[in-house]
Amino acid sequence: MSRKSATVVALGDFRTRYRTLYFTRLELNQLLCLYARHVARGEWRDYAIDHRDGMALFSVFRHTHEAPVYSIIKTAPSAARPAEFIVQGGRQRLRVSRSLAEALEFFQTRLSLVVAEPG
Repeated sequence: MSRKSATVVALGDFRTRYRTLYFTRLELNQLLCLYARHVARGEWRDYAIDHRDGMALFSVFRHTHEAPVYSIIKTAPSAARPAEFIVQGGRQRLRVSRSLAEALEFFQTRLSLVVAEPG
């Protein structure tokens, strides 16, 4: 009966290529404030936070069992490009920005006041 010898392997070989990326406390605050405004209007009902290779996602849903209406994605910086924030609706990129505040401007509703003339 032969014995198998142990193989020494560098731990770094088993780690993922990208570090896990998270939203900062300030970013989460901004995202949850946006979410709360839309919940108060009855537009959104649920959210999820996911972490994938080199990105963090904040997704919002109209109904719990449906696909997300929007996803706000934070990507990790690389040597070739800085970190980005992407607003997606389905698979379509709606806005790409270097700051979360700029990306969230997509959700600002622009209301115009119409003054009715007395008649």
